[in-house]
Amino acid sequence: MTSKMLQRARDFEKKYLKYTVSEQPAFHVTGGIGWINDPNGFAPYKGEYHLFFQYYPYDTKWGPMHWGHVKTRDFIKWERLPAALAPDSEYDRDGCFSGGAVEMPDGRHLLMYTGVRNVRLRNGKIQAFQTQCIAIGDGVDYEKHSLNPVIDARFLPEGGSTEDFRDPKIWREGDLYYAAIGNRCADGSGTVLIFRSPDAVNWEYVSVLSACHNQYGRMWECPDLFRLDGKDVLLVSPQEMAAIGLEFHPGNANVCLIGSIDRENFHLHRDRVQAIDFGLDFYAPQTLLTKDGRRVMIAWMQNWETSSCKPSELRFMGQMTLPRELSIRDGRLYQNPVRELEKYRGVKIDYYNVLITGETSLRGIRGRSMDMTVTVRPGNESSSFKWFRLYLCRDGEHFTVIRFRPDISTVKVDRTHSGFPHDIVNIREFPVHLHNGELKLRVILDRYSLELFINDGESAASFVLYTPENADAVSFSSEGAVLVDVEKYDLEMK
Repeated sequence: MTSKMLQRARDFEKKYLKYTVSEQPAFHVTGGIGWINDPNGFAPYKGEYHLFFQYYPYDTKWGPMHWGHVKTRDFIKWERLPAALAPDSEYDRDGCFSGGAVEMPDGRHLLMYTGVRNVRLRNGKIQAFQTQCIAIGDGVDYEKHSLNPVIDARFLPEGGSTEDFRDPKIWREGDLYYAAIGNRCADGSGTVLIFRSPDAVNWEYVSVLSACHNQYGRMWECPDLFRLDGKDVLLVSPQEMAAIGLEFHPGNANVCLIGSIDRENFHLHRDRVQAIDFGLDFYAPQTLLTKDGRRVMIAWMQNWETSSCKPSELRFMGQMTLPRELSIRDGRLYQNPVRELEKYRGVKIDYYNVLITGETSLRGIRGRSMDMTVTVRPGNESSSFKWFRLYLCRDGEHFTVIRFRPDISTVKVDRTHSGFPHDIVNIREFPVHLHNGELKLRVILDRYSLELFINDGESAASFVLYTPENADAVSFSSEGAVLVDVEKYDLEMK
């Protein structure tokens, strides 16, 4: 039965979504109207891939969290479905926070999420109580379980926080359901807890999968655990992260832990810790396993530090990254846009061995919805170049620039002139590697975004842009001789 609060959200969508179609990016998920943040419930269901998201339809600012809902067959074209959850029960009255989804053996669709209830204490302080809840449905309509919450403070290990206990990622192994849930432990830092259940209603605490010990941020939000290429991988989104070299930047960050799980104690032994994405706008990733065996990840292409900085005329706030295929190579996480994107490529324009010694542009190389790969190498065997720059989304006033310096092996992305109406951090620099003397830059543009993939997925960086759409020029610049290959496709929705 649909509550009045959920029906109100669905009626609001019906009335207003039609007016925002022209504002949307072509192939990145948005809420259509209002605010979105974390992806939720990214999982297959009955032959399609469903994606839910944190959602407040009535404003472009964060509000009482609902769950918005879309689905796809190819990760590029998305069908919008009615809002799935609203904060309409006592245990989730202040928000239906993030969570996961899984198809049940009987064919029903199970959602697991964090219900939030804020309580004013005697001393006047407001404390959030976060519990884990479930809802079951048919892919469109969902009913919250009568025994909610199914996991509460009674299940926490000693010292666990009831105020920071959220974002369950649920999956099935054999006859059991498992959930990885973010928490803060006795030392005040982030941890991921494992729970299991035979029926998704009656749960038991299993173990601490991994703990932060104040090394990689504080609270670990939005955990995601999976097996990939013979390794166990844990993705987390730390809050209050301190900078560590150029690998980890401060603030709300993203971390990938790669290793192996001791299945007897359900504890992750780490082999490697790395950033997932080096951009300014990437948070709360979730993954799924496709029917053909690929591990695909999507994330909120935004960050809390930048989430109030959109142009005032836009009627939506927040978008998701392109879904990305993951792999492990040489012990490191690699990521590339899903291969289905190639079906939406238009005419190919390419250049080979173009010598760059100053600044130049190339005929046919421009656009704001495109997939372009630029390969850079020295133009003179006897000397190196000092820097190479790729300018995107350019007109007389605006541009976004990607700069590569071979002497210190870094790439820097600067969006200072990319249409932001507020003074925020707009520059991000991160380490890269040359392969056979070359650096490969793959650029995906879609109206309000830039996603950069380096060396066939060795690293990635995501950025929101608000440059006017008629700023679509591309140019190349260097100090010293550089040879470039360029392969460019316009991206066209079909």
